[in-house]
Amino acid sequence: MDPWLIWLIAAAALAMAEIFTLTAALGMLGAAALVTAGFAAVGLPLPLQFLVFTVVAVAGVVFLRPIALRHLLHPQVERFGIDALVGRTAYAVSEVTGLGGRVRIDGEEWTARTYDETLVIPPGTTVDVIEISGTTALVYPRE
Repeated sequence: MDPWLIWLIAAAALAMAEIFTLTAALGMLGAAALVTAGFAAVGLPLPLQFLVFTVVAVAGVVFLRPIALRHLLHPQVERFGIDALVGRTAYAVSEVTGLGGRVRIDGEEWTARTYDETLVIPPGTTVDVIEISGTTALVYPRE
């Protein structure tokens, strides 16, 4: 079997293993094997193939893997959906108690309850959305 084919099989096996582990290390090794397969296809001797694999693998793991992990593990800065409503200002459309009520958040009317069940918020009061529980906004009056 030709050396380039062996390197190509190794690259495919490492890529498949990367899919299951998601460590980015096996992916870098797979890329190094793929580069080495290219050099082996043009007739590079076997000892130099191992040298190419070593250099490319070390460069990938040492320099590219930390960058890849930083992008993968980067926390989400934007909030979407109902998470984006927490902290927003709302206006009480009807009286809001610990049992129920209605508020308007960004032009949409939501069912609401007070965050502190002992409070009663009159209509027209400005409130802050503390939490969203299902389809109900838990609100607290703005001071």
